[in-house]
Amino acid sequence: MAFAGRTALERKTVAEAAAEELRSRILSGALQEGIQLRQEVLAAELGVSRIPLREALRLLEGEGLVTIVPHRGAVVSVLSPEEIGELFDLRVLIEPDLIRRAIPNMTAEDLREAADTLAGYKSAFAQRNVESWGSLNTRFHIALYRPARRPRSLALAQTLLDQTDRYARMQLLLTSGESRAQQEHEDLLAACQAGEVEEAGKLMERHIRGAGTTLTEFMRKQAK
Repeated sequence: MAFAGRTALERKTVAEAAAEELRSRILSGALQEGIQLRQEVLAAELGVSRIPLREALRLLEGEGLVTIVPHRGAVVSVLSPEEIGELFDLRVLIEPDLIRRAIPNMTAEDLREAADTLAGYKSAFAQRNVESWGSLNTRFHIALYRPARRPRSLALAQTLLDQTDRYARMQLLLTSGESRAQQEHEDLLAACQAGEVEEAGKLMERHIRGAGTTLTEFMRKQAK
């Protein structure tokens, strides 16, 4: 099995590898929201049978990226402004707690990984490499949370970041909000480097709430 530009991933099941490829296409916008995912076409493109493909779609449904519609099959999920707002409310519940728990465990290597990822994020946005920017944004957040050693909370944070990623990229790209986002990320990293647990938690909550409010307002305007 080989996807475009990739070699087979021996450590993953066929369904997991197919889900990873489809997830990448959804988050990049190659598969746009609301589009129907025709199983026979995807199975041929990915070189997999229908059974693991159906399992891949169920995995993506669990992540909120795909919706299984009766008599229509799988479609790329479309989120309303209210649903997007709910996702950011959930992020506020999880991510500030994660960063507070992470900071006491952070090593020099953890901080270096976060700093390197942030540098890549800024470079990707300067080049308008939107797909890379989106994945680097998520990687930066996850790098800050991983030292918390809370795998279930980390998995939830990853899922929520994935679900809001394509909308956040669109909003930042069209409203030139990247400068604020980059400054907030730099402030978060600085608080982590200084070991300022409560300050980092407050900055993270403000960062997520601000992004959620701006994004939902933007989505409502786009819908008019």
